[in-house]
Amino acid sequence: MTSLSEALRLSLSVGEPSVLVTVAAASGSTPREAGARMLVETKRIVGTIGGGRLEHNAIAAARRLIAAGLPFEDMRVPLGPAIGQCCGGRVTLRLERADERTLEKVARLELAERDRLPVIYLFGAGHVGKAIAQALAPLPLRLIWIDSRADEFPASLPDGVVRLVSADPVARLRAAEAGSGFLILTHDHALDFDLAEAALRRGDALYAGLIGSETKRVKFERLYVARGGKPGDLARLVCPIGAGLNRDKRPSVIAAMVAAELLIAIDRAASVTIPIAARDTRRAPACLHHPAGCEACPDATMNMMMRSAV
Repeated sequence: MTSLSEALRLSLSVGEPSVLVTVAAASGSTPREAGARMLVETKRIVGTIGGGRLEHNAIAAARRLIAAGLPFEDMRVPLGPAIGQCCGGRVTLRLERADERTLEKVARLELAERDRLPVIYLFGAGHVGKAIAQALAPLPLRLIWIDSRADEFPASLPDGVVRLVSADPVARLRAAEAGSGFLILTHDHALDFDLAEAALRRGDALYAGLIGSETKRVKFERLYVARGGKPGDLARLVCPIGAGLNRDKRPSVIAAMVAAELLIAIDRAASVTIPIAARDTRRAPACLHHPAGCEACPDATMNMMMRSAV
């Protein structure tokens, strides 16, 4: 996926005029958050500020700016009937003619944003591991993909994915950055259990997910407690992962569900509420571990909430 800085660097190198459009401020319900950016050229768009009439008007304004040779423009837009949208919020857009200073600013912002992305460790390069790596690659996270078997990795990795061949995956997990997420789906159930145990014992995992079944979960729970683990830790384990659908267990489908689980966990960790479990509790779905309703789960995920909702 081409970043805005890469696209802008190319435009400047060939003398193609362009305008950087930034959501400078956003309030209420808006298509994108403050800081969202896109690059507008006479025949190309890179990035998005949310689509719809708002983006259509911003593209037109940016191209007028190019044609007029003006340096910048601010647009204050209420997202209501005047532009044919019903979001109800308000945005302020900053349009600026791009130059080398703009490139430096965008590259600096992208680097800072990347440093703030959550780190996800994916253990296992089998069929489901490959599908998950493909599904997670375009998402706002840093993915480190680990297996002890070098020949299991595809010849070409998805953009942005780091491959790591390790003879001691458990040590890699223990040494991971604070607040990392862990997806555990190796070829070895004993190794899966060791990794899941290490993830729970850390106490800081953004997400700890173990592939398998309810039977595998029960077996792991017994082992974890027998090894001295606290029973309360087990509420933080997602197992099975990607289990929102009952009839389709293709790797690509599991990967899509896992991606949804991770995005919810990331959003929750950033203190932004996803009001899935907070809706009318009389209709809240229940999972196998919380029959009273998943709004009571201390670490509820899409995996748990969707099982009885479909």
